Amino acid sequence: MRLSTRHLLGIKDLTKEDITLILETARQFKEVLQRPVKKVPSLRDVVVVNLFFENSTRTRISFELAEKRLSADTVNFTASASSVKKGETLLDTVNNILSMKVDMVVMRHSASGAPHFLAQHIPAAIINAGDGINEHPTQGLLDAFSIEEKTGSLQGRKVAIIGDIMHSRVAQSNIYLLKKMGAEVVVCGPPTLIPKHIAGALGVTVSYNLRETLEWCDVANVLRIQLERQNQVLFSSLREYNLAYGISRRMLDSLHKEIVIMHPGPINRGVELDSDVADSKQSIILQQVENGVAVRMAALYLLSGQQSS
Repeated sequence: MRLSTRHLLGIKDLTKEDITLILETARQFKEVLQRPVKKVPSLRDVVVVNLFFENSTRTRISFELAEKRLSADTVNFTASASSVKKGETLLDTVNNILSMKVDMVVMRHSASGAPHFLAQHIPAAIINAGDGINEHPTQGLLDAFSIEEKTGSLQGRKVAIIGDIMHSRVAQSNIYLLKKMGAEVVVCGPPTLIPKHIAGALGVTVSYNLRETLEWCDVANVLRIQLERQNQVLFSSLREYNLAYGISRRMLDSLHKEIVIMHPGPINRGVELDSDVADSKQSIILQQVENGVAVRMAALYLLSGQQSS
């Protein structure tokens, strides 16, 4: 089987069959990662450039590790140490890199749509590692993989996405994916951090009550407050946010069932999650990090064209 697309620009562009194929392939690669020798020759002689115009630690390291585990040749590009600082355009930068015979580009950019722009102009396969506030498809895929691994299925699962929905590309990718795979989704947070038309546009339920949301859900995917993307004051203080929407151990213990806690990282401890929640047995945050490598290996492999028909 093959993906229906040449690029991974967003979950919005994937079919249910594409998502299933990526998750099944990721399961196979996760088995590889449990072996003493964790490297396979699947992408030998394939050149991948990691093109990061925005700061990243987890995503960049996860992609680099996935590429190395697949035996790809990798080139790392950071905008802060490049000719972009001298005024070079995005297209010039990429064309210069492509002239070095690059097969695949993993790209993170602060502008929504930047990977889509590149896909129209260059022949290499492109994986979106996060574009502005639009999408972060591999995070959506690894979150789905982690939910399926922990609970057994996405179909019918009740998932709450909690926090800064307005500025989150993770939320958007998660919503697209979960809805396509048959899960129910509620978004929860302060009214100022939830887009006005999200219920109609994306088919989710909106809640402003954290306790009611936690009582309803099987899985709570808690998002980071993205102060760096907020150009105006959207809530009074981090302390006030924590009191209204932070998840504490006491709150979890008072629920009528045990729920799964997720977070894409990095966590603002004491804001979105208290430490004794983030580090609890209900949390699968570290499993998400581990699964990220397997999911990114799957995406790279399937988009490389190296697999047999």
